[in-house]
Amino acid sequence: MLRAYKYRIFPNDIQKEIMSSIFGQVRFVYNLGLETKISAYTGNRVNINCFDLTKQVKQLKDNECPWLSESPAQALQMSIRNLDNAYTNFFRGFGFPKFKSKHNKQSFQLPQGVHLSENNKQIWIQKLKYVDIDLHREFVGDIKTVTISKTVTNKYFVSILVDNKKELPIKQLIKESTSVGVDLGIKDFCILSDGKKFENKDFFKSEIKKLRVSQRSLCRKKKGSKHYLKQKMVVALIHEKIRNQRRDYLHKITKYLVDNYDTICIENLGVSNMVKNHKFARSISDMGWGEFRTFVNYKSDWQGKNVLMIGRFDPSSKMCSSCGKINKELKLSDREWTCECGKKHDRDQNAATNIKNYGL
Repeated sequence: MLRAYKYRIFPNDIQKEIMSSIFGQVRFVYNLGLETKISAYTGNRVNINCFDLTKQVKQLKDNECPWLSESPAQALQMSIRNLDNAYTNFFRGFGFPKFKSKHNKQSFQLPQGVHLSENNKQIWIQKLKYVDIDLHREFVGDIKTVTISKTVTNKYFVSILVDNKKELPIKQLIKESTSVGVDLGIKDFCILSDGKKFENKDFFKSEIKKLRVSQRSLCRKKKGSKHYLKQKMVVALIHEKIRNQRRDYLHKITKYLVDNYDTICIENLGVSNMVKNHKFARSISDMGWGEFRTFVNYKSDWQGKNVLMIGRFDPSSKMCSSCGKINKELKLSDREWTCECGKKHDRDQNAATNIKNYGL
């Protein structure tokens, strides 16, 4: 079973310069390969594979771009391989690969040649030698690939993918008694069919006043100046804080679900269509529903739990969970309603119960 462990590293000034050079060269190779693929396919309907692109990179290093030799050869090869995978996934229904920018997160991968020091306080990386690392938790297994990244807030991380030689556990039996329905909402982040609710923390809303002041100050400064770059970092740090708070909350909720239930039923929401409603777009974007589903899926695989998805058009909120009658007159503002059968419903808990029933 493959698992990834992420740690923060603390390179010195010389190592930062080397990493900046590697980031740029890997980005250059990726963008050049993508441009080559696009030109070949649009002009002659020819698909250039990663092996042909790797040969072209070697020719570039020998002739026109000798400075590419400053990067580990494997980092350049992994960049081409990632491009080829992204380009192949496009024909399987995923988005078309985009050109990389130097203003966003930077990273490069190494498939081998990385190891920890004896005291586990440093990590050996090609071209960088030993770099200080905060190994806050140990990992067990063989190192497969290592990804070194730099955030827009100038923080450096290393993600180590290891194979712990374990098989994924067998899925638990699906039973009604150990199943739960999860209704995702805005008033509360999620409501479970057994009545438990997780409140909406509104991380973005709590920081929006500070963010507005910082962004207004950024707009008043001359672009590219020292004060502009300094204020830009302030804005980036606020966004980073919001993202970290949201991810931490999602990890806590998903861990609770996976630890306490064997089967989790979730509604397949069309988030991209829902954010087109300008009244709820910001609130929906702040929820992180897509990331929530990702966390639930991989944590369930690790513990042998089941995740069942129901259709997005199933009437979970408007249908009575007792008699099955659909209330077509139910409005979004109606948080409680009474069915013709006499059953009084909490809108969200009724939806979670229906999601569970549909899933099972």
